[in-house]
Amino acid sequence: MRDIKELIENSETYHTVLYQKVFESKKNTVAYVLIEGKPRILKWYVPGFIRNMENEYRILKKGSSHVHMPAVHTKDTENHVLVMDYIPGRNLCDVITDEQLSLKEKKKILELAAGWFSLFHTFFKTPEGFQIRGDPNVKNFILSHRHVIYGVDFEESRPGKPIEDIAGFCASLLSTNPMFTKEKFELCTDFIAAYSKSVKWTLEKVNEEVAYALLEKIQWRPEQEEILRKFATKIRTDGLKGR
Repeated sequence: MRDIKELIENSETYHTVLYQKVFESKKNTVAYVLIEGKPRILKWYVPGFIRNMENEYRILKKGSSHVHMPAVHTKDTENHVLVMDYIPGRNLCDVITDEQLSLKEKKKILELAAGWFSLFHTFFKTPEGFQIRGDPNVKNFILSHRHVIYGVDFEESRPGKPIEDIAGFCASLLSTNPMFTKEKFELCTDFIAAYSKSVKWTLEKVNEEVAYALLEKIQWRPEQEEILRKFATKIRTDGLKGR
């Protein structure tokens, strides 16, 4: 990941930008900055991911007025940068793993997340099929100060099936520390039920899809291969209620 200060110092476009904080990101550089005194997110894409920038820009421009996601303020193709709204709040991963929150409170929050997915899939659906958000990691959601769920990071959005998002979200939830707890399984079950109640289509092969999503994580987390395979097998055999 490149240092955002390099962009600010070397590009006249961003000389007046005030750097505040950089966020963890697998590929690109994502920073919280102030532009003319206003809080913004500056996402600086690696040159090899320009198509991802175009994809994310397309999704945000089309959906931000209908689905809770950041609005785009600037698309800088020369420097490979998007400038977007900053959403104040807490990362959903931190919320769900907060030991101070009760299980009941967490379930209510995940109902909001299920509603977000329902709205996204409904809004982007076309006669040809569904658009999924892609990379449905729990860390790619924010619980705002107004208690609203926002999705962020849409560069991997693509045509697909809703179950891919739902299963991927559950796999992310289950495999965050503490991993594969009884509470996490219960939260996933309720999340899936809440989503299913809010849409007109049926989720198929849920257990198989969650198991597959867990196995996909091995390429990024080879040190956890044993436990990921163990629970993928268990979920495929016993389901999410089999914990």
